[in-house]
Amino acid sequence: MDMQHPPARDGLSVGEYVGYALGDTASNFFFQTFNIFLTYYYVDVWGIPATALLWMMPIVRLIGALDDPVMGLIADRTQTRWGKFRPYLLFGAIPYGIFGYLMFAGPALGPGGKLTYAYVTYALMLMSYTVINVPYSSLLGVISPSSRTRTVASSFRFVGAFSGALLISLFVRPLVKSLGAGSEMRGFQLTMLIFAAVSVAMFWITFASTKERVTPPAGQQTNAKEELRELTRNWPWIVLLVASVFSNAFAALRSGSTLFYFKYVAGDNGAPILFGQLDRSTVFLATGAVGLVLGTACLGSVARKIDKKYCAAALSAVTGLCFFAFFFIPKENFPLQLALNTLAQFCAGPTSALTWALYGDVADYGEWKFGRRSTALVYSASLFSIKTGILLGGYLLPLFLARFGFVRNATQTATSILGITLAFSIAPGIFALLKAGALMIYPLDQKQVDVIERELAARRAVPAPAPA
Repeated sequence: MDMQHPPARDGLSVGEYVGYALGDTASNFFFQTFNIFLTYYYVDVWGIPATALLWMMPIVRLIGALDDPVMGLIADRTQTRWGKFRPYLLFGAIPYGIFGYLMFAGPALGPGGKLTYAYVTYALMLMSYTVINVPYSSLLGVISPSSRTRTVASSFRFVGAFSGALLISLFVRPLVKSLGAGSEMRGFQLTMLIFAAVSVAMFWITFASTKERVTPPAGQQTNAKEELRELTRNWPWIVLLVASVFSNAFAALRSGSTLFYFKYVAGDNGAPILFGQLDRSTVFLATGAVGLVLGTACLGSVARKIDKKYCAAALSAVTGLCFFAFFFIPKENFPLQLALNTLAQFCAGPTSALTWALYGDVADYGEWKFGRRSTALVYSASLFSIKTGILLGGYLLPLFLARFGFVRNATQTATSILGITLAFSIAPGIFALLKAGALMIYPLDQKQVDVIERELAARRAVPAPAPA
């Protein structure tokens, strides 16, 4: 028996599933905060003009464009007693927490100083995000040799991720108000300090509770040039990369535009409507996060029985149509807004879990087709897609604000209201439908994945030939 590749278990322990999920909860303490609040913080709280942000995210992304594949190559070559990927969770957590906090530290600087500080801290945060999240994402590909077990682990992961999103939606605005004592700036500083400490602890729990069970084929030779060439010939990887970019683009654009929509279009003045603490935008974000959690949790019970490709495509289409509908429904009808958004997010949650589970199948496909397993290099695409999707969403939101005449803390013109509404509804809806189309083109269905899994298991059972 090949001791490097033990037989697939029917599943992991609940403790390992939950421990793995906490890593994405930790990521979302910052990731969701950036999606929902970063543009609002920069523009409305710290006072950076929206036009000044138009090029910040693209420039920072271009500077760090090679971070993800480079980190993938490094992680694939890492050999420690803890495995290839888990050590980065242990040692990368503290820089991740520090740089995430510094993005919201808000030092008293002039206009040029603020923009420079935003550039530098954003770049450092993205670098630390890559160092910890390429290995974390890659861990899903080696946590089990079973595609179906990885799908269950992915559903747990995204329950953890969206639970983090729910906590962000529920508590950021109340915490900012409470801790800031009248100062939004001070409130953001203290809130992000708390999130930094919690995220570090959660990554350490993930490190302690998980195992790596899949290793490269015996005697595999590493060659960065050949590995990158094989990746560009991996058609399932290319299609999945495109689908993931669309997914993160609509999530970033939709989340980032929510506060602007409710403040300037729907007339949310921050007055609490629930529990004496939660205003309309907070309730909207929180119920959407509940939809994400419930949708992903429902996936867990059927994850071993479905074809990930077709299920994710259908759910993405529903999400896109729901987003489109927001352009037409009355902005005053808050109950309808809540119901429609909850449905959209209920469908969006499982598509994220299914899409990320597909990356494990893509890694298997690469090993099956080329005889070389480059798990972290494959999963580095997932981080590239996040950054690229956020780049698109993060660029388009200030673009809509600037081009349609948005004025900070003022009554908006009809043109400005149209721009905010488009950024909140039609634009993310288009990206969601594009994701559905890309998933339909994705070439690996479950039958093909099962064949690949069986053939790889047979290969791994054959001992490697002795050196000549």
